[in-house]
Amino acid sequence: MTTRTGFDIHRIGGRIGAEILGVDLSADLEPAIVAEIGSALLEHKALVFRDQRLDDAGQLRFASLFGELTTAHPTVPSVDGRPHILPVDGDEGIRANQWHTDVTFVRTPPKVSALRAIVVPRYGGNTLVANAAAAYRDLPEPLRELADRLWAVHTNDHDYAVPRTEKAAEYRRRFVSRPYRTVHPVVRVHPETGERGLFIGGFAQSLVGFGYSESRDLLRILQSYVTRPENIVRVSWTPGDLVLFDNRITQHYAPDDYGDLPRLLHRVTVAGDVPAGIDGTLSHILEGDDASHYTPAVA
Repeated sequence: MTTRTGFDIHRIGGRIGAEILGVDLSADLEPAIVAEIGSALLEHKALVFRDQRLDDAGQLRFASLFGELTTAHPTVPSVDGRPHILPVDGDEGIRANQWHTDVTFVRTPPKVSALRAIVVPRYGGNTLVANAAAAYRDLPEPLRELADRLWAVHTNDHDYAVPRTEKAAEYRRRFVSRPYRTVHPVVRVHPETGERGLFIGGFAQSLVGFGYSESRDLLRILQSYVTRPENIVRVSWTPGDLVLFDNRITQHYAPDDYGDLPRLLHRVTVAGDVPAGIDGTLSHILEGDDASHYTPAVA
């Protein structure tokens, strides 16, 4: 356990993840505490705050300490009366049982995601978070050199949430109602730490300059390094928990392993910047708009 000025950090994974002890997120946090939490997020990539018992307003207030908020989602409706909160409701077909980074199909994906547990199933329903920087470092040198030069097309028209019910089918129709295709570097340079990470996941459907089959093979190989067990932390939820993760250098996955039990989380995202590759080249749009209705971030 590492002691800091205002709280304790308890690492929960060898390469990613820490619990933050001794911070009440419902309180007015001093700027020094917020800065320390930000530093811990850069180091550990995913932070768990147990038993916080925040309401929607408290979650929004805490997330906004890290930057301007996006609205809930580019295409999916928000919580009623809360335009910045996305309901992640297993009963509505939102079962993100595929590795992904949030909203990478737009040019400015979120900087940070904050998930808060409201209803938790009595078994299953965990969230896994992976360290994309560790995955990049694990690549053999020849594969790393190839990845450095690759660009991927990310789209919201994909098999991220295969509909099993009419509710799920309606959710998918809303999800793809406004099409987006954006080209991002496969290796993204973190704008604050300078770390390189594999910026792929479920929304990355093809590689520029490659056919479909070759793209899928190469993405599968690269993705296998992200999802190595040593690069993953598993969060077992209890109601009131909040998890903060750096969306610029992680992926996450919510296994669909809780049957018909209810599961409800609320997600708030902080606006991000335009991803840059190792040579400084920025992502660009192939289809769709700049998602200015969703994110206030600018290039």
